[in-house]
Amino acid sequence: MWWASLYNESIKILAKPRSYLGFLAITLLVGVILLALALDGESYLDFVTGSLEQNLMMEGSMLNGHLVGFIVLQMLVVHLPLLVALVTGDLISGEAAMGTLRNLVTRPLSRKSLLLTKYGAAAVYTMVLLVWLGLMAVGVAQWIFGPGDLAVLSGEGLQILPSVEVMPRFLQAFALAFLALYTVACISVTFSCLADNSIGPIVGTMALIMVFTLIGTLNVPLFENVRPFLFTTHMAAWRSLFVDPTPWGDIWFSVGLLTLHCAVLMAFGLWYFDRKDILT
Repeated sequence: MWWASLYNESIKILAKPRSYLGFLAITLLVGVILLALALDGESYLDFVTGSLEQNLMMEGSMLNGHLVGFIVLQMLVVHLPLLVALVTGDLISGEAAMGTLRNLVTRPLSRKSLLLTKYGAAAVYTMVLLVWLGLMAVGVAQWIFGPGDLAVLSGEGLQILPSVEVMPRFLQAFALAFLALYTVACISVTFSCLADNSIGPIVGTMALIMVFTLIGTLNVPLFENVRPFLFTTHMAAWRSLFVDPTPWGDIWFSVGLLTLHCAVLMAFGLWYFDRKDILT
C-alpha cells in the first residue's frame, strides 16, 4: 500500500508543469556553460592558472570532460535548492489549497504514512533532478571534451587526480550532494505542513537558506560555535571529495549532521501533521 502511494505521489509531481522547470533550467544552463567552454575554455583556464604557469611547466591541455563537469557542478549545485523547493514546497500545502487534502486522509494509510510518502516522493524528485544534472554536466561534457586527468585548485595548491579515480569521486560527490539537497526538500515539505498555500513554504525555505548562509559567511565570533552545525555549511561538502588525501573525518561529520537535520525535520513534520486540523 505504501509503495503504491509513493508511486502515485511521484506521478502527481510529474503531472505538474513546474516540475519540469528544473530540468529545463539545468539543460539550458549546462548548455550555455558547455558552449562557452567549448568556444573559449582555454582562455578561461589560462586566467585561472596564470600564476601557476609561472612556477610550473604544463604540457597538453587540462580542459577535458572531467574538469568541465567539475566546473559545471560548482556553478550550478548552489542553484538547485530553489529548484527543489519550488516543487517540494507545495506537496502538502498545495493539496490543502486545492481542497484535496481531506480526501487523502480518508485513505487506508495513516496520516504519518501519507506524509512519509510525500517525503519519499520529494526524495525521488530530488534524485532524478540530480541524476539529470550529472548526465548533463559529466556525461555530455565527456562526450564533447573527452576524459582525462582532473586538475583541481585547493588550499594545498594544484592537485592532479588520475582519470581512473575521478568517476568514483563524482559518484560519491553526487551522493553527498543528494543528501544536502534532500535536507532542503525536508525543510520545504515540513514547512508545507504548516501552510495552506504553496508560496509560503517555498519562500520560507529559501529565506532560511539565505539567513543560514549569511550567518556562515559573517566573520562574527558570536556565530563561530553555531556555524559548524548549520546545514548550509555542509551544502558544498562534496567538493572535499576531490581533495587528496580526502578528509573523511570532515565528510562523515557532514553526512551525520545532514542526516540528523533530515531526521529532526521529518519527526517534527510527522508530529505536527498527525495533529493538524484539516477539517475546518
